[in-house]
Parts: sequence; C-alpha cells; structure tokens
Amino acid sequence: MQWTLVIPLKPLPRAKSRLADTAADGVRPGLALAFAQDTVAAAVACSAVADVVVVTDDELAARELAALGARIIPDTATGGLNAALAHGAAVVREIRPRTPIATLNADLPALRAAELAVVLGAAAEFPRAFLADAAGPGTTLLAAAAGAELQPEFGIDSRSRHRASGARELDLADVDSVRQDVDTGADLRAALALGVGPYTAAVSAGLLIPGS
Repeated sequence: MQWTLVIPLKPLPRAKSRLADTAADGVRPGLALAFAQDTVAAAVACSAVADVVVVTDDELAARELAALGARIIPDTATGGLNAALAHGAAVVREIRPRTPIATLNADLPALRAAELAVVLGAAAEFPRAFLADAAGPGTTLLAAAAGAELQPEFGIDSRSRHRASGARELDLADVDSVRQDVDTGADLRAALALGVGPYTAAVSAGLLIPGS
C-alpha cells in the first residue's frame, strides 16, 4: 500500500518556542527547518510513501522542502493545527479520492524510512490508527485508510483523544525514530542519541543541550 503523507509546519519564526533553553531566538527557526528537512527526506525515501505533502505558509520552508520532493499546500485554514491537517487531507483527497492518508509531525529529525514503513504497514490493518510519541501523551502519526476521514485530534493529550475518537493505537517495538518528536532540549538530546539526519546534525552542532 502506498500512502500520501501530510506534514504540517507552522511559520518558522513561531516554531519550537519550548526550545528556548537550548537554542536562542535566532537559531530556533533554522532548527525547526532542519527538523522538517530531515523528516521530509526520510518520508520521501520510504518505500510505503507515494507522495509527501507539506501544509505551510512559510516561504523559506516551502522552497527548501519542495527541493527535497515534497508538494506544498498553502495553509489557508483557520483554527490551528487540526484545521490545517483537515485542509491538507481534503486537498489530497480531491486529487486522489481513494488514497490512504497519514499525517506525520514535522519534528522527527531522527526519522528512519524503514521504521516509518513498518508503522504504515501496521496502520494499513485499520480504518484509522495512530502512534503515540516517545513522551507518552502525544501523537506523532495518525493514519486513515482510503475512504476514511482523518479526524485529527492533535494538541494536549492527543493520545487519549485519538483513542477516544475510535482510532486504533499501534503497539509497535523498534520504531523509536517515528516516536521521537522534539519539543524540548531533552527531546533533542534523545533524538541526537538515536542519530539525527544531516540537516539537524549541522544546525545543532555546538548547541548546549540541557543534560548533555
């Protein structure tokens, strides 16, 4: 099964504010872009992925991610992340009505294409499925089969909300790179331990990572 991935990305100057203890204001936009570049590069390389769509209004991110093979959809929705994801999914389904869709966080700098393929393969067994993040209460991936609505419930305690919405939680081992999103310095340290992609490695070099 070949999936279309929808990846949301807010404007870079507003991204990753919780990394203030790790990266200065002038560094965080570049770090957020690097996370997205490594995420998109791994997703494009995944054997289970036919198309990667990024929903963003950031011109720099759009240009850089398109160069990696992503298709860019302007974020014209109002109402935050879930509205942006619903908008992206609707645009994709207009073009490919029967495509299975998964949304993936843009801050997975250690993402491995092979691990993503394992997660998507497991998700294909259910109408809707999700993967919890490494911290526990969040979600890094939500998938909807062809003909099923995505119904994103991202935000605080999204793991519980996705479960309550009827999506099946995927219980998988050895897919740490798909779970390890980065919101804090501790998250970045964990991602670096897994092994991040080249964009994040370059931008994070020299940063004082809390606890390192």
